Amino acid sequence: MSRLTVYHESHPEQPNKVLTQGDHIAATLAEVGVRFERWQATAPVAPGASQEEVIAAYRPEIDRLIQERGYQTVDVISMKADHPQKAELRAKFLDEHRHAEDEVRFFVAGRGLFTLHIGEYIYAVLCEKNDLISVPAGTSHWFDMSEEPNFVAIRLFNNPEGWIAQFTGEDIASRFPRLEADA
Repeated sequence: MSRLTVYHESHPEQPNKVLTQGDHIAATLAEVGVRFERWQATAPVAPGASQEEVIAAYRPEIDRLIQERGYQTVDVISMKADHPQKAELRAKFLDEHRHAEDEVRFFVAGRGLFTLHIGEYIYAVLCEKNDLISVPAGTSHWFDMSEEPNFVAIRLFNNPEGWIAQFTGEDIASRFPRLEADA
C-alpha cells in the first residue's frame, strides 16, 4: 500500500502524519508542489515485458505528461534482487541530492521510497504499483530501492542525458527510515 509519512527534520523517530489514501497523499504533496497520481494500464503488462511494451501500455498518460511538461526522453528501469550491482546502484541514490529537472517516476511493478526534504519537513513517499511521483526540479531528496530491490518504473526526463544529480553533502538521509525488503 502506498504511504506518505511526514516528519519534522529534527525528529526522524516521530512522524507528524501518516497517510495511506491516494487522494490524501496527492493533496498533501500538492501543497508542496509535488505531483502524485495513480495510473492504470490501457493494455496488460506481462512479467518480463520489453521496454516498448511497458511504454505502450501507458502511452496516453505518458503523452499527456510530455505535452504538459515537455519531457524529451522516456525509458524503463527494472531492478531485481539478483542484480549484480544492486548495492552500488542503491548507494548511488541514498544521499540527499537535487536535479536541474523534474524527477518523474511511474511504478509499473514493485516499490521504492522517495524521501523529499522540503523546508523543515521530510516527506517519505512509499510508491508502489500504479503510483506516479514527480519531484520538482531543485527539490532535495533521496531514493531507496531497498537491499533487495524489486521494481519496474517508467522514467521521464527533460534532459536527453537522463539522471544527473547535484549532491548536497548533507547527511540527513542517513537519519531517516530506509525501505525494508519485501517480507
